[in-house]
Amino acid sequence: MPYFPEVSQIQYEGPQSKNPLAFRWYNAGEIVEGKSMRDHLRFSVVYWHTLRGTGSDPFGPGTMIRPWDDGSNSLDNALRRVDVAFELIEKLGAPYYAFHDRDVAPEGNSLAESHANFERIAKSLKEHQQATGIKLLWGTANMFSHPRFMHGAATSCNIDAFAYAAAQVKKCLEVTKELGGENYVFWGGREGYQNLYNTDMKRELDHLGRFFHLAVDYAKKIGFTGQFLIEPKPKEPTKHQYDADAAACLNFLRAYDLLPHFKLNLETNHATLAGHTMMHELDYAGHQGALGSIDANTGDLLLGWDTDQFPTDIYLTTQCMLMILKHGGFTSGGVNFDAKVRRESFEPIDLVHAHVGGMDTFARGLKIAAAIRADGLLTNFVKTRYSSWDSELGRQIETGDATLESLERYMLAKGEIAPNASGRQEMLENIFNLYL
Repeated sequence: MPYFPEVSQIQYEGPQSKNPLAFRWYNAGEIVEGKSMRDHLRFSVVYWHTLRGTGSDPFGPGTMIRPWDDGSNSLDNALRRVDVAFELIEKLGAPYYAFHDRDVAPEGNSLAESHANFERIAKSLKEHQQATGIKLLWGTANMFSHPRFMHGAATSCNIDAFAYAAAQVKKCLEVTKELGGENYVFWGGREGYQNLYNTDMKRELDHLGRFFHLAVDYAKKIGFTGQFLIEPKPKEPTKHQYDADAAACLNFLRAYDLLPHFKLNLETNHATLAGHTMMHELDYAGHQGALGSIDANTGDLLLGWDTDQFPTDIYLTTQCMLMILKHGGFTSGGVNFDAKVRRESFEPIDLVHAHVGGMDTFARGLKIAAAIRADGLLTNFVKTRYSSWDSELGRQIETGDATLESLERYMLAKGEIAPNASGRQEMLENIFNLYL
């Protein structure tokens, strides 16, 4: 039986369509900058919010009506959710999905039972992948929900928590490889601290670096060739997380000789919690060759926490796609809808509306970003603004041939600097608006 009976295959009907269950902008086969929208965006539906979200919050229990879910932690219930997931993803026309191990398979009474449950669900996931052509964008292990990880996982003061997390990642890597996952993600969860009075920060960071090396070594051993990703987030649930933002992650990766093996999976809501824009995080990671994938969501400007709302802001998605196109686009990564419908949007159909809107918003952002790039106004302005650096002196500084002495001689001869060109921020913001 269909779980979304009122929904057929979502079709592209064009910008004039008023059909809320149709795409107005996402035309999967349309070519933009020499590549199809499908290949540019590589949309992925997440298992955790979409299939496991209940609408609960700190002030009340779940509100979601999910006719397919009997509320149990049984394998039968988990297997039924696989059917639901693939019906939804196939009707949306999204090419990928993503999961945590504990999203798809129930935790057992022992590690061995949890492994067995995961293997059983993985068999069903693989069968559905083969039947539909839908692929796994990435897998990851949930090492933050269970009480055993109260002090963290790889950074826990309890060595058994470290060992348990290692066993969990080992199994998840095996399943991700078996399902053809193109990436494997680490989100720090509780890898951070609440209070430095009780924390040995250096030892925790050393253990985290060792943990990642163990994962890299095991991936090589089993032949997993997917991309490892770290997802930055500055806080929640800990006061300070070690993967605070792109800069902190890249510094950590360099310090522990992990940079050759990892890129970043960046999220808008995490960027804003860190005091950055998503555009900043994408550009910072991109110019260091570390832009791997994105979690597509947004926060609420009036709320100070990670609300994980579906993206509907065309300014935001245009800025995202400007940076993604600037840095060469995705290879193994994609646009992953780590977003949840609101507590008040409790009917199954709301999941469809949310994803259709998010996919359309990113598709429109892609088209606008491509138009901005084609006209070259922003690119040419930036090039002109930095034109003084294209001089012989600029070459000497950038290649390391200049010295403090030579720069002093240059300025003694010149006497004073002339005003540079205006930044023209207001004009550029107005120009950006022209494309929307």
